[in-house]
Amino acid sequence: MDRLFKAASVVLLACGLASAQTITTFSVPGAGTGNGQGTGGFDIDPQGTVVGSYLDDNNVFHGFQCVSFCGSVSDITKYDAPNAGTSSNQGTISFSVNPFGVVVGYYIDSNSVAHGFATSAPFKRFTSLSVPGAGTGANQGTFAGNINLGGQIAGYYRDASGQAHGFITAPPYRSFTTYDPAGSVNTFPAIATSLNTEGAVTGTYLDAGGVLHAFVRAASGKITVFNVKAAGAGANQGTSPSSINDLGVVAGNYIDANNVNHGFLRRRFGDIITFDPPDAGTGAGQGTIPEGIDLLGDITGQYIDSNNVNHGFVRSPSGVITTFDAPGAGTAAGQGTLPETPNMFGVITGQYIDTNGVHFGFVRTP
Repeated sequence: MDRLFKAASVVLLACGLASAQTITTFSVPGAGTGNGQGTGGFDIDPQGTVVGSYLDDNNVFHGFQCVSFCGSVSDITKYDAPNAGTSSNQGTISFSVNPFGVVVGYYIDSNSVAHGFATSAPFKRFTSLSVPGAGTGANQGTFAGNINLGGQIAGYYRDASGQAHGFITAPPYRSFTTYDPAGSVNTFPAIATSLNTEGAVTGTYLDAGGVLHAFVRAASGKITVFNVKAAGAGANQGTSPSSINDLGVVAGNYIDANNVNHGFLRRRFGDIITFDPPDAGTGAGQGTIPEGIDLLGDITGQYIDSNNVNHGFVRSPSGVITTFDAPGAGTAAGQGTLPETPNMFGVITGQYIDTNGVHFGFVRTP
């Protein structure tokens, strides 16, 4: 997870693209300034509150929240979960926020074991989440990634053998429902916006051959598996959802037989539409990767061009695709703009990578 920004400036800039957008870029004070370090926004609520994580100069993760669309450094609050580790690749990672300001993520302790958490401002109290059956070795444990309006939390856990399984829990978070689609050897619900208000969760599972398949688990527990017809059938190919909205529409990407990414949306009752921005690359590892879908059906994400540079896009419900780049985004391979999620008003948060490989957060207002 190397998505992140430099230390201390907040800039408000408007881009002269087809739409009258405004892009605010921001960095959490204390974020690292080396390659792969910095700030990343992961989710944004209807009020414009952004949550995410930053990676410091010692490669330790910390959580942050910024209010008012991250308009100034004074809007940023930093926090760490109790018992979060302080060594490289340990710390606090935030992924999701609901309209009541409850933030969900996980922390990695000093033994490199993951524990889910729920918290809210002023970040003095953390509820720790550990699924029974979660492993207690390095890189095992509980990984919380989503919270909905009702406070339900979804994520996955790794057991003592390292296998991943889905889970869902509800307040007061004392019991956990675990699940796996039939044929799954590893189950991964997506992060940030893959749990909707009615309790449906979407994600990816891997079969014994390493092929990716999509699933939607309804609040009733019924699991529906689907695959895009054009998806490849080899290892690390297949169908991978990233988000579900409150109407049950799923967005994500599929990887074809040539290892190229393409976007898709799946309506509630199963029909699937595929798409790509015009400049998306057609080589292995290139193409279109949707990240989030809002209530109206606008899909946001990134595409990787033929030079392996990342760019942002928004696809409207009618199929019109608008592309954008954050000010300061690098233009070399592995650099560029990486949107994450939109809120219900189409305001997007994410991160960009500059020419030095440093990560910065951004908020795009349409």
